[in-house]
Amino acid sequence: MRRLRVIGRLRTTLPRTLRGRLALLALASATAWVAALTVAFNIVLAGRLNSQAADLLQTRAAAVAATVEARPDGTIVVHEPADDRALDVGTWVYRGTTAVERPSAPAALQRQADGLIGRGSRYQEAGGRNASRLYALPVRAGRRQTGTVVVAVSLDPYRSTARAALAGSAVLGLLLLTGVYLLTRTIVGRALRPVAEMSTRAAHWSEPGAAERFGTGHRPDELASLATSLDELLDRLAAVLRHEQLQTAELSHELRTPLARIVAETDWLTARPRDAAGQHASHQAIAAAATTMRHICDTLLSEARARTGRSPGRCRLPAMADHLAEQYGQQHPDAPPLSVRGGAAVTAGVSPALVERMLTPLLDNARRYAATTVTLTYAQTRSGVELAVTDDGPGVPAETGPAVFEPGRRADPDDGHDGAGLGLALARRLARASGGDIEWDPAAAGARFVLSLPAG
Repeated sequence: MRRLRVIGRLRTTLPRTLRGRLALLALASATAWVAALTVAFNIVLAGRLNSQAADLLQTRAAAVAATVEARPDGTIVVHEPADDRALDVGTWVYRGTTAVERPSAPAALQRQADGLIGRGSRYQEAGGRNASRLYALPVRAGRRQTGTVVVAVSLDPYRSTARAALAGSAVLGLLLLTGVYLLTRTIVGRALRPVAEMSTRAAHWSEPGAAERFGTGHRPDELASLATSLDELLDRLAAVLRHEQLQTAELSHELRTPLARIVAETDWLTARPRDAAGQHASHQAIAAAATTMRHICDTLLSEARARTGRSPGRCRLPAMADHLAEQYGQQHPDAPPLSVRGGAAVTAGVSPALVERMLTPLLDNARRYAATTVTLTYAQTRSGVELAVTDDGPGVPAETGPAVFEPGRRADPDDGHDGAGLGLALARRLARASGGDIEWDPAAAGARFVLSLPAG
């Protein structure tokens, strides 16, 4: 839980803009690289300074040892050069354990030098306030060590150089990182400026459904790809807007017809007295118009719910087909009979209410135009399930064809059948919103419409 809280806090502290996040990413990468270089530089520098101190000690020890003569009897003679002040600083010459020459040095350093007598060639660190390094070089007479030369050098200059280099590299790294961050923000901001301008123009063009497009000329490849994607999006949006405008206009027209019928019948009922038969006819006309309006509204509501994914479910097609056949027989006893054919265990991945909304317009069309029979079949397929509604009527005219699915389009407006020409269009919209489709079969005798749905 604590880890999740830390991650949540980190997410809330991240910059909200893409420019800020890219600049922060560049800063983090540069910080890691500069830190690695700084550490490596100071490690190499420390090694180099350590090597220089060791070389200086060896050189001084060899120079002092060249002035010392070790005799076979064990005595040591120091030959003083003309100017030995440089060699006398921090230099001890021992004969056995006795110091022949010694500098003026602190007691701690003197003890360190005394501890190196007779222990061969070696280094030793002397800590404390004045850190030093000592080096012992044996003085031999033949194979026997008769004396020892010890030299010391202060480490303060080397450590001061190392500290100055560390501070300087840290300051230089901070200045470099600051420059990288500011430069990255500036560069990224300028690089993203065309993207922001394109986004603003796309939003402006999408409001009225304008026909302007970006195209791909005179742009980098990445922006050309973005422009192509935005143009495709604007094209789809324009197509959707045109479709919705057409749909709205046709629905307004089709809803106005039954609404006008209701208003007219109501005015007739209230304007003058009518006999019982006339009142009954008016009531039936009002009820029929209201039923048409309710059917259109219910289908549109079902399509909207299916499109937003709020109406999942499963439908057992045998039970649904039997229900529709029973309802068909009760509502239209004088219509051509409906026969059902299908397997025993076929399930669609759509709720029963949506399946009924899709099939009802198909069955109504088949009932209107069938000569002797209407058939509803269902079957399982590789991609889902299929339901087909077939009638033995005249069928869809070849010149009409797939245009029969257009809202308000009827194969023959003067055929004497009622209908607003919206049933097939709304049923197809509902099927596509549910992941399926409705298609007209031009090869079938009569009219045959196939509804495909995902399997449950």
